[in-house]
Amino acid sequence: MKRFIQMCALILAFGVTLSVFAMGLDEAKQKLDVVKQQGLVGETPTGYLGVVRAEGQAMEVVEAINSARREEYKRIAEKHDIPVTQVETVAGKKALEKTPDGQYIQVNDKWVKK
Repeated sequence: MKRFIQMCALILAFGVTLSVFAMGLDEAKQKLDVVKQQGLVGETPTGYLGVVRAEGQAMEVVEAINSARREEYKRIAEKHDIPVTQVETVAGKKALEKTPDGQYIQVNDKWVKK
């Protein structure tokens, strides 16, 4: 029983530690341009970011930004009574169009420099 309680305490401490290390949205927004310029992150046709090269904090930035985008797409879809996939598609198209030359976009499931 004592071993079980110790194991639970360890798991709980590990979970709290992970949440502390999770990147917040504000920090992710600040780092987004940098990781895009470094070629670590790119835009996809689905309206979300993708990891081009898993280096530095690329994954954390993608997770934080995509989580916020997912919530916003859901809000827009509910407001206009349309499927979320429709919002994602429109957002993806706009994101690909707005991506500056030299940054990565996903085309036919491959990363290409725009």
